[in-house]
Amino acid sequence: MTDAVRILEVDRLDCRLVRHDWEFERRYEREIVAHWAERKSSNTALFDGPVLLACRVEPRQNAAGGRVLGLDFFEVTFSRFLAWRDFGFPDREVYNCFAMPAVRTSDGAFLLGVMGPRHSCAGQLYFPAGTPDRNDIVGDRVDLDGSAIRELAEETGVCVDEIMFAPGWRVVFDSQRIACMKIIDWPTSATELAGQVERHIAREKDPELASGYMLGARDQLSDPRLPAFMTAFLEPLLS
Repeated sequence: MTDAVRILEVDRLDCRLVRHDWEFERRYEREIVAHWAERKSSNTALFDGPVLLACRVEPRQNAAGGRVLGLDFFEVTFSRFLAWRDFGFPDREVYNCFAMPAVRTSDGAFLLGVMGPRHSCAGQLYFPAGTPDRNDIVGDRVDLDGSAIRELAEETGVCVDEIMFAPGWRVVFDSQRIACMKIIDWPTSATELAGQVERHIAREKDPELASGYMLGARDQLSDPRLPAFMTAFLEPLLS
């Protein structure tokens, strides 16, 4: 994979949970511990729980000609993931792969969130999402459909079902980030959905998001809080 942002459309994801001996953990052990202590000192809300990273990414076709993206995930602690990310992804055979629900309102706006101050990417604009964790493991599989549904509900209070998903996935590759996007067409307007999300955030004791953000026009894509993979996904979908 190159560092250029690109989009791959696939019919389905094939996600396995595997064991993986990650050399990065051993080589950078001292640096990881020091980095975690530094990050915790400035953000005490950070939690060193388990997350899932991908160690194999394989686009392929199945026997029926369907487009499949095969992914192998392995479990690490968040401090390891954060150090790998903040050190500039020294292991280029590993990827931060996550599912993102792209909720689109009846008047063509997309629901994003402003990451709250306790988030490791505070202030940035994303679709509601998170790095997969143990909640997304089903047997020896990783359920990214379920991850998208769970994260959307937890962060915004918006509850959806898989039957609302558009067919297939739009997968955005941005260096070591792999964002697996699912479009969900929502029946209400941007104003109505924004109000629903803000009410949910106001009820939360410790919300993940600082606020919701409705994006419906191309001129909003110049916002510096938007990562490149978000801009690449949204640009062809906006008028």
